Amino acid sequence: MQKFNIPRSHTGYFTEQQLMLASDQEKVLPFIQNSFSLEHFSNQIELKKNSFGTNSREILKAYWEELYSDKKQSSAVQSNIEGISNPACFTLTTGHQLNVFTGPVFMIYKILHVIRLSEELKKEYPGCQFVPVFWMATEDHDYEEISSVELFGRELKWETAQTGAVGRFETEGLEALKDEIHTSFSRVDTSQIDAFLSAYSGDTLTEASFSLIHELFSEYGLLCIDGDHALLKRQFVPIIHKELSEEFSYKAVVKTNECLNHEGWKVQATPREVNLFYLTANARERIIKIEDGFFIEGIGKRTLKELLEESSVHPERFSPNVILRPVYQELLLPNLCYVGGAGEISYWLQLKGVFDQVSVPYPLIQVRTSILMIDSSTAKKMDKYGIVLEDMFQDVHRLKEQYLALKASDEVDFTQIDEHLELLRESITTHVLLCDEGLSGYAEAEGVRLEKTIQSIKDKITKTVKQRHDTALRAIEQIHERIVPKNSMQERSVSVFSLAADGDLNGFVQRVCASIDPFDPDFVVLRS
Repeated sequence: MQKFNIPRSHTGYFTEQQLMLASDQEKVLPFIQNSFSLEHFSNQIELKKNSFGTNSREILKAYWEELYSDKKQSSAVQSNIEGISNPACFTLTTGHQLNVFTGPVFMIYKILHVIRLSEELKKEYPGCQFVPVFWMATEDHDYEEISSVELFGRELKWETAQTGAVGRFETEGLEALKDEIHTSFSRVDTSQIDAFLSAYSGDTLTEASFSLIHELFSEYGLLCIDGDHALLKRQFVPIIHKELSEEFSYKAVVKTNECLNHEGWKVQATPREVNLFYLTANARERIIKIEDGFFIEGIGKRTLKELLEESSVHPERFSPNVILRPVYQELLLPNLCYVGGAGEISYWLQLKGVFDQVSVPYPLIQVRTSILMIDSSTAKKMDKYGIVLEDMFQDVHRLKEQYLALKASDEVDFTQIDEHLELLRESITTHVLLCDEGLSGYAEAEGVRLEKTIQSIKDKITKTVKQRHDTALRAIEQIHERIVPKNSMQERSVSVFSLAADGDLNGFVQRVCASIDPFDPDFVVLRS
């Protein structure tokens, strides 16, 4: 497999702000703790070592021992669970929604990035232990965003009427999707696909997702964490109380947003007066500030005293939104760095003030590696039709025009015709006006009519040439759709199944893992 690095700016996928976050965080130093670099991990290690105490480590260890108690543990997983008690053990975290069957492949890339980051940091800081962690966004309630998976160009959707936090959804109905996936791999060795599908089981979507991620990444020592757990939420109680009593996160983010706007940076997330949800078995409702307390849909009015008392006894009923979730995460983990997508990392710029208000260290933030996969069949077609990699990031119509200009340049080059047409129009206009200046409107109209006639001839020629090159142009469309499906980043559309069509999921994961340099901000292309 060949690896190519392309500057992110050459792809057209990323905004100026996202490019800055990937490679030049010095520009936003007022909004973060430290810019991302290998050297700045030493500062972050000291910050976290001084703030994350023995009690927090023991709670985390107890949680992971319970979570993994019925799982077959690799030596790497065992070592990381045991090691979390050590003051020199730290985490590197990424997270994502619980997309069915892992959803778009970039979730896999996220996880592999933190795995590679942990490996590289171990070389630089041999006295420390680094644990890759995946935060399962089990409390998210956007069912539509997680309900489908792409399978060789088809969308498989999990149909369910369940509502509320998706991690609590029962898994009824997923078996039918498993059958469709299995059938699609009937012509190859399905042993790894069978193991994948078998691992994707449990009473809830959280259990199924955890089992699957463990199946794929346990050998790398990856540990998962589910914030929807009473033991973990209990540590969050003081922040819940502060939020309900003071609306501190809203005030902090509004202040930061004003500064970001002044500096010309985009504000990604909108804070609410209370950045908490209320969780029930079938709902995740906003806690809305009203004049004499709070209002929760389906629950009714509550006073501040009532919510403070309830959160003390049942903290699991309170769920942070996008503003407070990062703080909750960093409170629970001895974390040094959070790795996310370019858009996702943007909203972290709004949160430093929130972290400061509760004395939780703000982590290093990093934009994950983005990867484009080109299979051998597509690579051969690109070579056949003379398509170079940089061409693929432009519109397919422009790509076809470029091909025709190269392969049929004489036939579709209308430069001389256009020049002669302009001379002819000028000559006609001159002669008409010499005859009668009052005929200027007539001259202009005839010029337009002449231009339309010539354009019709040009269109006819172009159409004929395109028909002669129809096979090539259709192949270019197929190549473009394979590499830039739906005119978007491949990793945001296709699933791991489409990219591991031979059924070798483990081989795919290993190849991608080996290709990631966590300190290189470039866009990566892997060609078979």
